[in-house]
Amino acid sequence: MPLLISAGHATDAGTRPRNEDFVGMVTPGEPEVSTKGLLAAIADGVSGNEGGRQASEYTVRGLLTDYYATPDTWPVTQALERVLKAINSWVQQQGSIRPELSGMATTLTCVVVRGSFYYFAHVGDSRLYMLREGKLTKLSADHVWDRPEMQHVLTRAIGLDSRLAIDHGMGELREGDILLLATDGVWSALTEYDMTALLGDLAAGKLDAEATATALVAAALRAGSSDNASALALRIDALPQENLRDAVSASRQLPLPPKLKVGQSIDGYRVEAVLHASQATLVYRVIDLASQRPLVLKTLHPDRADDADERSAFAHEEWLAKRAVARFFAQVVTPAQKNYLYYLCTWHEGATIQQHLDSGKHFTVPDAIGHGTRLARAIGALHRRSILHRDIKPANIHLGADGELRVLDFGVAQSGLEEDVAARAPQAGTPSFLAPELFDGGQPSRQTDLYAAGVTLYQMLTRHYPYGEIEPFQRPRFGEPVPPSRYRPDLPLWLENVLLKAVARDPLLRFETAEELVLALERGASRPLAAPVATPLAKRDPLSLWRAIAAISIVVNLLLLYLLVLR
Repeated sequence: MPLLISAGHATDAGTRPRNEDFVGMVTPGEPEVSTKGLLAAIADGVSGNEGGRQASEYTVRGLLTDYYATPDTWPVTQALERVLKAINSWVQQQGSIRPELSGMATTLTCVVVRGSFYYFAHVGDSRLYMLREGKLTKLSADHVWDRPEMQHVLTRAIGLDSRLAIDHGMGELREGDILLLATDGVWSALTEYDMTALLGDLAAGKLDAEATATALVAAALRAGSSDNASALALRIDALPQENLRDAVSASRQLPLPPKLKVGQSIDGYRVEAVLHASQATLVYRVIDLASQRPLVLKTLHPDRADDADERSAFAHEEWLAKRAVARFFAQVVTPAQKNYLYYLCTWHEGATIQQHLDSGKHFTVPDAIGHGTRLARAIGALHRRSILHRDIKPANIHLGADGELRVLDFGVAQSGLEEDVAARAPQAGTPSFLAPELFDGGQPSRQTDLYAAGVTLYQMLTRHYPYGEIEPFQRPRFGEPVPPSRYRPDLPLWLENVLLKAVARDPLLRFETAEELVLALERGASRPLAAPVATPLAKRDPLSLWRAIAAISIVVNLLLLYLLVLR
């Protein structure tokens, strides 16, 4: 679904002789709405002469024009920063070369809505509010003196100083959210209760966006506002599915949380246990203090705060996890507020297959059939969403106390929906579960995921690997897989054939789809698979074959030479 927004604005000079406020908005079509987003801005000229109006109008018009001329590769915050600093220089210059415009300056508050996120830039005392589920939140901070008698005096504004400091912020949007941009002529005269009531009518559909903005300005003037009064209201009617670009952009804006200890809290979530700690990531079990719901919180290690590649990879992981909506996966939970880079997902009692193996659990043949069927269904669900997991192994397969099997960890997963679908790290994953072709530079595929699933089931039943354990950076040579019945004589022949087909050295001899593996496990002995045919040495290892032929040829030639000498 495309981005759908209802928007409306109103402005009035009030009791002033002229209106120095200026409001503007651009609602582009594709591809600009996807690459640059929708931009709305409001400004309040602060000069008492003609310069105030010129500063506000030029700033808004210049921003609306120049923002869309910036490169698409720039992050939203970078584009806004570059444009506003250039505008600031121009406004300052005009005030210095034209005496009638001396002291011209303006506040500015703007918001970009792109994908499912908002980004704002702000300087001065115009404001940005958000109404979500009936609660009004001020997103911007006023740049004024903190002394009561000087709260109308700005400390920052466009044109006020040659060095412009801009506040930036961003957040995730939800359908039904209301964004309000307002000058001080509106917000200083109305209470938050009044504004909440009027914006609530917009949220409920009792007023449209234009009528809401008009009602806000009229209410401010009735309440005694003597200043120019302007308002711009936006209602988020529909959001597109979050794209990877927005997810990566958002990851760059948020700081990493510090390393947390049990009992500490972050954004309303208290740490109950540290589940995993590595050089790159930290995983905690937390409690949502509002609902008392247990969740899992995953974030990057604080040492990776300046690593742009790690941040992008983490955002990519969260983006894929959000797409994996099925009972076979932990579900991503959207926090009420998010001030740090992390993501939340549901917590489930249970243990991974690896944890069960480490504790000495014995998996029976029926266990393997049941878990294997559900694992194949989970992999099929990912593949239908164009996601390759790339790290299927016992440590990433969770057996819940509720009887569900869940696939964990999308850290090295890959999606065909990305612009760059080529795998930059084809051997990402755990060596003993990597398909043979990946060691020869091949690309990840559905067959490589199914191969890893086959190795997982093989290890679950036998505690061995079909080709032996492979150490990191080892260059393995694959022969014929060891039949699992060598370690488990109780294994039925049909199940052995299924496992050997799943871990076949040649991708063409493996299961083509996850659904094919499900059928083989469900049919079992009623319609067994044929035993796999051993791969000829000429195809399995042609180099060794030719070396053997050469060696034999040399031996034969030496023998013939010896016989000739004896004559």
